[in-house]
Amino acid sequence: VQLQACGGGLVQPGGSLRLSCVVSGSSFMINPMGWYRQAPGKQRELVAAITGSGSTVYADSVKGRFTVFRDNVKNMVYLQMNSLKPEDTAVYYCNADVFTIATMSTRRYWGQGTLVTVSS
Repeated sequence: VQLQACGGGLVQPGGSLRLSCVVSGSSFMINPMGWYRQAPGKQRELVAAITGSGSTVYADSVKGRFTVFRDNVKNMVYLQMNSLKPEDTAVYYCNADVFTIATMSTRRYWGQGTLVTVSS
């Protein structure tokens, strides 16, 4: 199982970006999926997560600005980020809890991270 994230970049304050993450490999069920971020000198923190049924949770700092959604057919999770602020600058990581038939167990997998820089 591999997670591949993309969509990061440089954006001005107030701008928007959409991050995407695809889960590939042999899998049976993916639930939940989400995004974390880690700013320089800070711990990794949860940004948003979504279950297979569509229930979501957001960090207080991004509520009303970020939206997480998923495509269960394509095994993808997205993070739409609007009204970006300089304090949103961080490396963003996607993750997913994946149950595989090969192991008959669930474990958490992480993507490689994509850098988002919000600066004028």
